Formats: sequence, structure tokens, C-alpha cells
Amino acid sequence: MELRELAISPAFAILLILVGLIVGHEFTSSVLTYAELSGANGGGDALARGMNPLDGILVPTFGAYDIAATLLLPFVVIRMFSNERTTGAWTLLVQSRASVAAIVANKVFVLCIAWLIALIPGFAAVAFWKSYGGHVYGPELASLVLGHLVRAAITIALAAAAAAVTRQAASAAIITLGVTIGSWALDFAAATRGGLWAKFAAFTPAGALRACEQGLVSVTTIGVIGAACAAGLVIATAWLRPGATIRVRIFYLMRALLVAAGFALLAVVIHSSWDATEDRRHSFAESDEATLRALPGALSIEVHLGADDPRLTDFRNEVLDRLERTLPHMAVSFAGPGGTGLLGSADPHYGEIWYGMNGKRVMLKSAIEPVVLQTIYDLAGVKATPAAESESYPGYPLKSDATLVWLVFFVTWPVIVLTLFYFAKKR
Repeated sequence: MELRELAISPAFAILLILVGLIVGHEFTSSVLTYAELSGANGGGDALARGMNPLDGILVPTFGAYDIAATLLLPFVVIRMFSNERTTGAWTLLVQSRASVAAIVANKVFVLCIAWLIALIPGFAAVAFWKSYGGHVYGPELASLVLGHLVRAAITIALAAAAAAVTRQAASAAIITLGVTIGSWALDFAAATRGGLWAKFAAFTPAGALRACEQGLVSVTTIGVIGAACAAGLVIATAWLRPGATIRVRIFYLMRALLVAAGFALLAVVIHSSWDATEDRRHSFAESDEATLRALPGALSIEVHLGADDPRLTDFRNEVLDRLERTLPHMAVSFAGPGGTGLLGSADPHYGEIWYGMNGKRVMLKSAIEPVVLQTIYDLAGVKATPAAESESYPGYPLKSDATLVWLVFFVTWPVIVLTLFYFAKKR
């Protein structure tokens, strides 16, 4: 029944058509830009060695699914959970032998199938890229797809909970959009203030997707979002139970939040991640990672930089994030003020980064990776193992003009979707 409801849903048909159009547009633009940077049309090829298909093709192409999960998928979810309550069919449905939990599980399963169907244009774009002779690194593609699956999962859970708590579809849509805007505000605060804001922003849907787009799969982030998804579905199940009192619903709500918080804390304790990129952009050399993990003491870092200082951004991207992945129990403190220039001058040590271990401290102002690593080794009194000789990332330039893409995404895909929708509706 749920599959048939999905097949005749106008919202789902519109989602599929728009996803295909956006994927086709983004893929075409990305291929043409990639070809130009690769030296097509007589252009220079100085950047060819830095051409990465993940950043140049896959991320922009699958960016259509971020738009779909934010603005389109909630309406499909809300319709599936609200339509029966609006028509009164829910009263009859809950009298069947299926429990409310089983009904909710069926709806979620069908919505997962719907999202997998929506991913067809994205995989078609990957097939086109491969047919042109383009390079695709499997773990990078897997990380990207996982990010969009997680993004869709939190949308489904949030929209289902909103649709269950409110009887009107419009109210559920407003709540879902409000939570989404709130997560955007948290991301903005993290970008301008850093500190705890940045740590919390990593668990927003956009933060989790951003990490997976960069090829970094964090068990902590996925675990926290998975716990939040489970809590949302439990809340939806509790609110959909017929005859349940407010006290019973609040009890289920509190229990779901406590259990989700417990699993989230467990995920935070695990603090594990996987660098899926081919160029190992989130990792040190393997010899350096082995030396760091064998340090004889605990490393502490005290940073005297403002949250909006570009030097802090460079230090975090080039050194600090990699150190935190390698040494999860490392202590980091930010002692800098919230500004630069005149505001930054209030701290006499502004611009300094202090490293401490076994009672000894060393100050650096440089954020260059080799300098920082050598300082840590000298502080710990260990000798670094020379890094093995390895070739640098070769880059994968490709000159192509996206042949026949417009015909598939702008003509064939909409015709297929509309034809299937017509026959499903007619039947």
C-alpha cells in the first residue's frame, strides 16, 4: 500500500523530475569547467596536476541532492505521514493487525526506497563521466553517497516527527523548515566564532554532509545523527498511537531523548574516522602517524588566535584537524579573543601557539605541517621515521564536452518519470 501511495504521489514525481534537471545542469557545468581547467580550447594546463574529480565533478553534481533533501524531500515525507490522518484513513489503518511501530517502519522503508530511486540521475552522471574516460575513486564516491544518505535520513526523521506531532501538513512543513534554518544559523555561528560552536556544527546535517563531501567519514558524526534519527522516529510512533494521553506521549518523548543522548555520547567517546580520499588530504604521512601515536606523553595545544583569524583556519585545516584524528585524546584550548587587529591586540600573546608535553612547553607562530611535527617530536624527545618516498597526487585532467547529457537528463528522464506516474495513477 505504501509503495502504491508513493507511486501516485505528485510530490514524489516532482522531486524526481527536479532532481534529474538539477543533476544534469550541475554535471554539464562541472564537466565543461573541468575541461577548461584541464587545458581544453587552447587553455593552459598548469593546473592539470591538481585536477581532482571528487571536487571538480562528483561534489557539484551530487549537490543537487542537498537541495532536494532540504526543500523537496520533506513534502514527500509529510504527505506520507499526514495524508491518512487528514482523510481519516488512519483510524481504520490502526485497527489492522499491524502495530503502529510496524506501520511507521514500513513508511520509512518505502521512503528509503524513494531516495534510492532519486539517486539514479546521480549514478547516471557518474556513468557518463566514466564513459568519457574520467577517473572515479571508489572510496571517495562511497563517502559522498553515504553523506547524502545520512542527509536524507535526518530529513525523513525530522519531517516524520513534525507530521506526527502536528495534524496539518502546512504546520509540519513550517517546523521542518524552521529546524533547517536553525541548523544553518548554527553553521554560521561556527564559522564566525569557532570553539564549541564548531564542535556542535559538525553534527548538523550540513556539517555531516560537508565532511563526507571532503572524503572524511566520521563514526562520531554518523553515530550522533543516527541517534537523532532514531529519536525522531520514536517520537513519531508515540504521537501516532491512537488514544495515547499527553502524559504517555511525553514519557515516550523523554525516553527517546535520553536513549538518543546515551548513544550520542557513546559515539563521541569512540571518536573514530576514516580518510577516504585518494590524496590523503585529511591525514599525515603513515610514518608520521605511527610516530605520533607512539608519543610518550599526552600532547596539549594552547591557541592564541581569534575565531575569525584566517591563520586559525589554516592551522585547523592543515595541522589541528589531522592531529585530532591521530591523537583523539589530545587537549586543545583556545585562549585568543574573538577578533583580530585592535581586538586581537588585547592579548599580549596573540598569534602564539603553545605545545606542551611532560611538563615542557614550546611556542610557535608557524602553522606549517613539517615545522609543527618536528617541534612536537623535539618536545617528546623522539626521532621521526623518515617518510617513505611516494609519488604526489597525479591529478586526473580530462577534456570533454558532456556529449548527450542534455538529452538524457532534460528530455528522457522527465518523460520516463511522467510516463510511469501516469500509468500508476491510471491503474
